[in-house]
Parts: sequence; structure tokens; C-alpha cells
Amino acid sequence: MASLALFILTLLLLHCADLFTHADLPGTWELLVANAGIASMHTAVTRFNTVVLLDRTNIGPSRKMLRRGHCRNDPDDAALKHDCYAHSVQFDPSTNQIRPLMILTDTWCSSGQFLPDGTLLQTGGDLDGVRKIRKFQPCEATGFCDWVELDDVELTDGRWYATNQILPDGSVIIVGGRGANTVEYYPPRKGAVELKFLADVEDDQMDNLYPYVHLLPTGHLFIFANNKALQYDHVTDKITREYPPLDGGPRNYPSAGSSAMLALEGDYSTAVIVVCGGAQYGAFIQKSTDTPAHGSCGRIVATSPEPGWIMEDMPFGRIMGDMVMLPTGEVLVINGAQAGTQGFELASNPCLYPLLYRPDQPVGLRFMTLNPGTVPRMYHSTANLLPDGRVLVAGSNPHYFYKFKAEFPTELRLEAFSPEYLGPDRANLRPVIEGVPETVRYGESFDVLVSVPLTVVGIVEVNLASAPFATHSFSQGQRLVKLAVTPSVPDGDGGYKISCTAPPNGMVAPPGYYMTFAVNQGVPSVARWIHLVS
Repeated sequence: MASLALFILTLLLLHCADLFTHADLPGTWELLVANAGIASMHTAVTRFNTVVLLDRTNIGPSRKMLRRGHCRNDPDDAALKHDCYAHSVQFDPSTNQIRPLMILTDTWCSSGQFLPDGTLLQTGGDLDGVRKIRKFQPCEATGFCDWVELDDVELTDGRWYATNQILPDGSVIIVGGRGANTVEYYPPRKGAVELKFLADVEDDQMDNLYPYVHLLPTGHLFIFANNKALQYDHVTDKITREYPPLDGGPRNYPSAGSSAMLALEGDYSTAVIVVCGGAQYGAFIQKSTDTPAHGSCGRIVATSPEPGWIMEDMPFGRIMGDMVMLPTGEVLVINGAQAGTQGFELASNPCLYPLLYRPDQPVGLRFMTLNPGTVPRMYHSTANLLPDGRVLVAGSNPHYFYKFKAEFPTELRLEAFSPEYLGPDRANLRPVIEGVPETVRYGESFDVLVSVPLTVVGIVEVNLASAPFATHSFSQGQRLVKLAVTPSVPDGDGGYKISCTAPPNGMVAPPGYYMTFAVNQGVPSVARWIHLVS
């Protein structure tokens, strides 16, 4: 009896210690919406501070109805031929309101990118959507903007599991896709151009889908698929460099970890790429849900004359994790699972602990474990930086249709994760942007006016963050650019003036709308949107 009592006491102490440990870890979670109506497979934040959530059309009934009289009729849809359910919605984080949007063709595993005018370009998908090009021109939260499907232009090749990246001139390159080992452009140039590299790295479980594409400040593209990477000149459509292979197995769909390009700063001549996590080769073929994911990360200076991968390990193995660039230049790794692979019902052991990747720390000290969530976010989940510095977490549907009675059910809840910089103990450091231009030209000098509760000590950074298109554990078009600034000076009215210089060209920051953050001692302001133009 005494031994049983001791055993129970031990369990209670361990439980209390676990709770204490969780409470001690940085970051906080909050439930924003209990039912968004759809499970978001693709997510993007617009310049009006609204968020577009997008699933696929042939999913059957969602939990949000379209407006009366706006049903979709598709005789080829095996799930629902007369469909009055929304498969895309607009979310307003300021009110937590959801508005249904109408998408007509199948967006399953599609790609996207914001154009210079702030319009969301959305491409490809499956079935009737595989060659489709769509646009969403955002509006104020109270408006009625909606999806428009283009009838006068389509993709040359079908694009399912492709990646989009905006280019220095404001056009968009669309890379790869299932059975499409080519690239093409929007606006269209000359049709599709073969990229044999994508075929060469394809293995018998694919592993070349949703390639990681980063625009380097040289103007060339860093394209990574499976375990290899190259540098691509999109002007001549030529490969200009091949990088050493990355150890640790495949890294792209269906074995995907994630990837991010670290903040561009200084003279913008250096670009560092990080690739983290992934499934072990064979897990997808064998449909193994319990094969441990690997937690290794490779980091490479893509602009170096002699680039090589430097390896480090995350505290957890992770597949399907999202890497979100924070306004500070740190990277949040969130969502995913610790075993299995991508695909329907092919993963287990959700990875509830986010990680903070601190690029400036030495190898071995870069990862910090953060406060865990409680909602598994596995296959088809997303994470996006919001203008207030929080990270919106959405989606997770590891099932072919919506399934709510399962070990890992279809997830309709929207949550926000607040990094430690939003804690109450740092509120006195948080700047407020009082004045900033709405439009800035390349190389232009301009002033940002801020107020801060406590006296400013040191440099206040002004950093531009793009609004990427997040899907399948990669944020297409993600970018953070740290501007050249002078020390802040008092403006005589209790605030401070920071003199800034805009990025020099579209290779450093392609034209478009950017969230502009003032960052004081690691604490970001609420962003104001700047339109960067040539």
C-alpha cells in the first residue's frame, strides 16, 4: 500500500513539474476562433491586415456556407456536385470575424504569391484547377472582395505541388509540380522551360515537390529539391551553380521539413539559407506512421564563393514544421509531427513544442524550446506572421475528407502564438510607429517616427517583412530585410525619428507591400504597411 501511495505521489510530482516547466517556457497561446469553417491548407496575410484561408474544393461539405445564391455546380466533383459550402474564407484578426469566399476550381496543393500591387496570385491545383490562374484583390475587412478565376490565360503545364516566387521585376516564377519538371512565369513569357534538375532529383517516392525557392540578393534563385540545390538565372533560364548535397535524407514533399532564408542586412551581399527536418526516406513508400523524423538542419551561405553546409540539430525530430521569419530576424519553427511522413494519415506523435532559431548564436545554442501548444497541427497546417507580431496558426487535416472523430481530427480552430517579445515584461520597450510613408522608392531616404514608453537606448531597427503564401510547411516568397538606419534622435514631441534607406533594388526586396516593423531591443512594434516601388 505504501509503495502504491509513493507511486501516485511520484506521478503527481512529475505532473506538477511538467506544468511548471511548460509555464516557464517562453511564449503564449490563445484561441482566436473555435470554428473558421474550413481547414486552411494555404494561408496568406493581406495588406489590409486580413487573412485569406484556402482549402481545396473537392473536399465535400465544410463548416461554412457560401452566401445565398452563390453555390458552385460541378458535375465532375465526386464529393459534391451542387456545392453551397465555402472552401475559402477571409479572417479579420481585429474582430475575429470570418467571411466566406467563393473558389470555383480545385486548389488542392496549389501555390501562390502576392503581386506588386498587393493582389494575391494563386496558381494550379488538381483536376479542373491544375492549369488555372486565380487572383484575389484584397479589400478592407468590411468589403466584399472575392476570388476571380482568369479565363483569358492559363498555365502552360499543369502545376500540382509547385512553388511560386516573386522576381525583381515584379513577375512571378512558378517552379515544378508533380510531373512538371519545368518553370514558367506570370505574366507569361514563352511557355514552360525545362528544368532537368527537378527530374534528376526525383526518387521513387518523388521528394522533389514543393521545391524550396529563395530569391538571392544577386538576383538569382536558390532552388532546393530532395537533398540538392542549385542557383538559377531566371533571365536566361540557365543553371549558374550547383551546391553540395545536404546530408540527412530527403527534405521536400512528401518528406518535407522546411526552409527559410535568413534576414538580409548590411550591404545585402550575403544570403544564408537554412533547411530543417524531414522524414526518413522510405517512410512514404512504406506508409509508416511511426518512423522517427530527423531533426538535423543544414545552413549554407548561398552567396559564398565556396559554399558548404554546416549541420546542427533541433531538439526534436520534425516533419511538416513551418519556419516563420519573425520581425527580429529570428525564426519560429512551429507545427508538424515527430514521426511518419506527409500524406493522408501517415504521421503520428505531433510536435507541440515550437522552437526559436537564433541565427546569431553559436552552433549548438541556436535553438530555444518554447511553450507547447495543445492542438496537433500536422498535415495541411500553416503558420503566418501577423502585423501585430503574433503568429497565426491554422489548419491540419490529415484526412482525405473532413473527419472530426479521429486521433488527429480535422482542425478548424485558429490560434495565435505570441513570442516572448510580446510578454508584459517587455511592454515598456515596445515601440509604436507614429509616422511612416505609405510608398517608398528603391534607394530612397525616409524617416520613421516612433514613440517608446522607456527611453531608447541603442539602435531601433526598421525591418521589412514580406507577406508569404504558406502551404505544406514552406512559406513561398518569405523575406525579411533589415534597413540601413541611423541612431534614433528625439523629435521634440516625446518621440524619436529614425532615418532609413530603402532597399537598393528588387533583387534585395522585390516590389510590393511589406510589413514595416520598428524593433527596439528585440521588441517589435505593430507593423505599418509600406508599398515598395521602383
